[in-house]
Amino acid sequence: MAGLTAEVRVRRDGFTLSAQVEAEQGEVIAVFGPNGAGKSTLLDCVAGLRRPQYGTVRLGGRTLTDCHAGVHVPPHARGVGLLGQQPLLFPHLSVLGNVEFGPRACGAGKRAARRVADEWLERLDLATLADRKPARLSGGQAQRVALARALARSPELLLLDEPLAALDAETAPAMRSLLREVLRHDGSRTCALLVTHDPLDALALADRIIVLERGAVVERGRTGEALAAPRTGFTARIAGLNLVTGHAVDGGLRTLPGTMLAGMHAPDAVRAQPAVAVFAPSAVVVYRGACRADGRVPEVVGSQRNLANALVGAVEPHGSVVRVRLAAHPDHPEHAWVAGIAADLTPTAVAELGLEPGRAVGVAVKATAVEVHPAVTAAG
Repeated sequence: MAGLTAEVRVRRDGFTLSAQVEAEQGEVIAVFGPNGAGKSTLLDCVAGLRRPQYGTVRLGGRTLTDCHAGVHVPPHARGVGLLGQQPLLFPHLSVLGNVEFGPRACGAGKRAARRVADEWLERLDLATLADRKPARLSGGQAQRVALARALARSPELLLLDEPLAALDAETAPAMRSLLREVLRHDGSRTCALLVTHDPLDALALADRIIVLERGAVVERGRTGEALAAPRTGFTARIAGLNLVTGHAVDGGLRTLPGTMLAGMHAPDAVRAQPAVAVFAPSAVVVYRGACRADGRVPEVVGSQRNLANALVGAVEPHGSVVRVRLAAHPDHPEHAWVAGIAADLTPTAVAELGLEPGRAVGVAVKATAVEVHPAVTAAG
């Protein structure tokens, strides 16, 4: 396959990364995972900044790393561009000089490097800044220059390690749009690995995602599908969804505490197999008081709902709504599945209910809002 194929295994300081990733020409793969999951280590192995103990890295038909054969192409000769959180521009060079550095480092002559640099400065709307030194650039401008420098080398692979994380809320969307334009350009042969914690980055830029946890790939799939139907707790959190684990049963999910959670089965859910129930915080209703002994909340009427007793764990602003994080009620262990569940309520509802940490509440979730999917414990 033209593009990237990498399979690496790294052991260091009690941590082991064992991961495999593929990207076709022009394809963008978003790499998610909690801190310490191995995301940057994976990028370092692909870039040639770290030698794995086992594995191979191939790009565009060339072997860059082959531990068994003793092959390790140095970083500058790999045809890989790298853009991190900090632009790391050469302070003594102008914007033009920084961008020219890429093709010059690859052996281009002065005229050819100037021509390529001028093209990228024009394309990224940096031509008027060509003579400035990095100290006179804003954060967004400096990051655009760093992108131009990386692209001026005509890389077959672009490694993006949280490139928007250090930008402010006004600058990040513009940079995201610029990345999308560059990566989605017709005829682009550059593939990319994008490390990010922001689902918006993945939705705007990535064709597929992989999720790393404790050094292993635990989930992978098409971006929209994976974020709409997450199979792991981490993916559910970044997608802004609730996730409850258990086993698929007729009519829903049997939670680990043993409670039945009614829901709609996805086509690939298999009865009696590990599964997850997924639903949005907006589908969670919080009531004053608690469920009665018969399992009903007095205010609940109408369609079938999942009911439980819980405690308010935290109350925090979340955009235009208030996010109420729930905790398990010590007197109702059968309802422990609510622990960590989020409910999005209006500020008025929170005030009327008098919600504050430690308050006992009743919880209801419509069965039609709950989707049951197979659980994913390991992948690739």
